[in-house]
Amino acid sequence: MTDVMLDIRNLKKNFGNNEILKGINFSARRGEVVCIIGASGSGKSTLLRCMNLLEVPTAGEIYFDGINILDRSVNPLKLTTKMGMVFQQFNLFNNLTVLQNCVIGQIIVLKRKPSEAKDTAMRYLETVGMAQYINAKPHQLSGGQKQRVAIARALSMEPEALLFDEPTSALDPEMVGEVLKVIISLARTGLTMLVVTHEMDFAREVSNRVVFMDGGVIAEEDTPDVIFNNPKNERTRAFLTRVLHRN
Repeated sequence: MTDVMLDIRNLKKNFGNNEILKGINFSARRGEVVCIIGASGSGKSTLLRCMNLLEVPTAGEIYFDGINILDRSVNPLKLTTKMGMVFQQFNLFNNLTVLQNCVIGQIIVLKRKPSEAKDTAMRYLETVGMAQYINAKPHQLSGGQKQRVAIARALSMEPEALLFDEPTSALDPEMVGEVLKVIISLARTGLTMLVVTHEMDFAREVSNRVVFMDGGVIAEEDTPDVIFNNPKNERTRAFLTRVLHRN
């Protein structure tokens, strides 16, 4: 088995005449934490959503464990369940309890027995510190609590990789820390993670590699030390100067 889990080749995505991704080449290794940064509209979230086919790419190839998930002979559901997704707006089922939110996907998609699904859900709700809220509905939770449940739900599917689409951007500032703490703890377990984020301190601390996107292309990618202390690309320097000195 190759060390490369995800390999994206010449990926393009158009919405009508608007070209959002302009030939992305990107790979992620097992156990790697990759943070994707860039200005709004640079294509970060679209790239993430193409990885697990929430958006269907216009062109290109996406290899997961050596299999092109865009090949028509491949069952996309079987492969995309290996890539969990945590959304900016939580995307919880409002009519279900915390526990039910973490169980339902396991039963429907993975065909697990309810007892096994519940045990798995409880394990991950414990991991994110939400086990005491299993009977609560989403409207009874804070934003930070909702996002921790969303993380537990994704983990309950036991994916090989976890994708985070700006997981703290919808949170009040005082709730950001509690969610980042959970994500940092997961990063240290060796789980493969791809994180679209605007939290530069988090990207600097947690990632093995930082990818800077600009105008639908990857303008630069390197270690956090290089990206934040000695970026080679002028666009990277301009972006970081703007966001790091905004306050």
